Amino acid sequence: MKRRLAVFAVVAAWAISVASAGPAALVDLNRASVAELMHVPGMTATWAARIVRFRPYRTKLDLVQNGVVTPEVYRRISGGVVAHRIASEAGHR
Repeated sequence: MKRRLAVFAVVAAWAISVASAGPAALVDLNRASVAELMHVPGMTATWAARIVRFRPYRTKLDLVQNGVVTPEVYRRISGGVVAHRIASEAGHR
């Protein structure tokens, strides 16, 4: 019985630590380097270089709409990226 409680306590502590860590940080398409983009699951060096080359982006959907990446690549990387506005373009709507 004590062993079960000890195992339960360890599992509960692990679950709490994972939950409190929150979601993985999203990589900003408008600011990240090629090396930083490479941390996104499903990213390749070629696609990362294209993303950097064709900046800026208003939304991450711009990647597909502007032909920067294919829909398949977008499905792989979309959960790990975000497009924050750059201060210089915030006033130019």
